Amino acid sequence: MRERVERYFEQFEKALTNLESAIDRSASDLEIDGTIKRFELCYELSWKLIKEYLADMGIICKNPRDCFKNAVANSIIDSEEIWMKMIDDRNALVHTYTHEQSRKVFEHIRDFYTTSFRYLYDKVNKANSGEI
Repeated sequence: MRERVERYFEQFEKALTNLESAIDRSASDLEIDGTIKRFELCYELSWKLIKEYLADMGIICKNPRDCFKNAVANSIIDSEEIWMKMIDDRNALVHTYTHEQSRKVFEHIRDFYTTSFRYLYDKVNKANSGEI
C-alpha cells in the first residue's frame, strides 16, 4: 500500500473505531450529536481512502459520487445505494440541519453506514495483508 493510502487507512481505522464506540454509548441528545460528528469525519476519510486506493489501481476519481461508483465496480464497497444515500445524508447535515433530520441520519448511521464502513475497512485491510 502506498504511503498516502496507508495514512488514510490508519486515520479511517481510528475514526471508525470511535464511531462504533459512540454508537454503542449514544443515549442523550449530546451523545447522538457527537456520534453524527464522528460519522462526518468517518465519511470524509472513507472517500479519501477510496480515492487513493483506486488511484493505486490506476482509477482516477475526483468526487465522492464518482469514487463510490468506481469502488462498487471494483468490490471495495458493498452497496452503491447505501453510499449514495450517505452522500445525501452528509450533505443534508451540513446544509439543512434539523433535530428531526439528524435523528433520522443517526438511525441510518447505526443501522447501515457503520456496516458499510466496516466492509470498506475489511476489504482494504485484507488487500494490505495480501489476502485478496
